[in-house]
Amino acid sequence: MLDRANLDVEDLLKIILALVIVYIVVNLLFDLIEFALAPLLGPLTNIIGLVIVVLIILYFLDYI
Repeated sequence: MLDRANLDVEDLLKIILALVIVYIVVNLLFDLIEFALAPLLGPLTNIIGLVIVVLIILYFLDYI
């Protein structure tokens, strides 16, 4: 039988980290294109993504 769920926690966290980084980059690009107040307020909408990235990096560095 094949083990289909053969992913480690670190591999899943790397996938999540990559997806969050892509989300932040795409969100910032759309905010910069709008030319309204989005470039000033754009970083505030990314706080949740940044917190997730920081938590994953801290996990990799064994601070958590």
